[in-house]
Amino acid sequence: MAGPLAHLKVLDLSRILAGPWASQVLADFGAEVIKVERPGKGDDTRHWGPPFLKDADGNDTGEAAYYLSANRGKKSITVDITQPRGQELIKQLAAQCDIVLENYKVGGLKKYGLDYPSIKAINPKIIYCSITGFGQTGPYAARAGYDAMIQGMGGLMSLTGVPEGQPGAGPQKVGVAVADLMTGMYAVSGVLAAVIHRDRTGEGQQIDLALLDTQVAWLANQAQNFLTSGVSPERQGTAHPNIVPYQAVPASDGYFMLAVGNDAQFKKFCSIAGLDSIAEDPAYATNSARVGARETLVPVIERATQEKPAAWWLEKLSDAHVPCGPINNLEQVFADPQVLARGMVVEQKHPTAGSVKTVRNPVGFSESALEYQNAPPTLGAHTDETLETMLSLSADDIAQLRRDGVI
Repeated sequence: MAGPLAHLKVLDLSRILAGPWASQVLADFGAEVIKVERPGKGDDTRHWGPPFLKDADGNDTGEAAYYLSANRGKKSITVDITQPRGQELIKQLAAQCDIVLENYKVGGLKKYGLDYPSIKAINPKIIYCSITGFGQTGPYAARAGYDAMIQGMGGLMSLTGVPEGQPGAGPQKVGVAVADLMTGMYAVSGVLAAVIHRDRTGEGQQIDLALLDTQVAWLANQAQNFLTSGVSPERQGTAHPNIVPYQAVPASDGYFMLAVGNDAQFKKFCSIAGLDSIAEDPAYATNSARVGARETLVPVIERATQEKPAAWWLEKLSDAHVPCGPINNLEQVFADPQVLARGMVVEQKHPTAGSVKTVRNPVGFSESALEYQNAPPTLGAHTDETLETMLSLSADDIAQLRRDGVI
């Protein structure tokens, strides 16, 4: 394995998205990730389709696109952790790993002897990352948490959607599971911080990570807007709460994104738009003034932008270094020259489909380049290999475990 984390082994007991997203990043960075799944069923997301990956004859392989998005680079083994022999296998694997990832309900693994104290007893240096909806403590700790409900509870949906009083007003969730994804990313940084701590002190530890905590944490400037002013921010559609103009604006043939970030850019925009008269107007000359005058300024801007097609605006504004961009669908995204030049899509060999495309990790290392050798694994593809190489089980031992329904 290549990558900066090639010296680490991860035992991944997680499923759905937050945990698997974290372990996929670790796998991208070179860690050996062993994904533990239920025999015969696997990660729920394997079945969250259509769409499903198709084989050379156009038939569904049974691998949902959702699963493929979060499980590249891993090894899949199937173990029934409800059986004592299965629990023993997991403990033996954990004894040889650096990191355990899990997203069971609080206390859910204790009855199987796979909770943090139990694993720590056999591997004191283990870094054990627990991802839950609400954390290991607090009045909601026992509740299940899912992305959409967390977006609502954590305030994101109160900030996302068409403003009140406009057609289509109402809260909206984001189009991808951002609470899960951000929790996965915080898990990666937390795990790596714990690895550094262990390297310095020899101590392992448990990481307590909650979807709700994560959602509250990355409210970022909007959270600080509230904490500073005491006023809850409201939905503003595509507009920005602290910068104007910074939103989707209409062209004669659609919309484009205008992202004026400072007063000099505003003057350049006004010059191109034929709005020089307002560029020097004290009511609009500074960003703070424009934020206060949003309701009068934005209609003036929109009347001007509707006079030309989006392509005209994108060319003229880009040439003047005024930030702007198209509002692309995904077909347009993956055909974009910059996306193509950056090689954002990787293609890997797949045992049933021939090949599979996934989106590469956006991190580029100058001295430890990432490699994408292994496609998202089929269910249980590495069970025998892992038990043989890590636990020294014989073919007969493995066959017996399979007959007993342990694997």
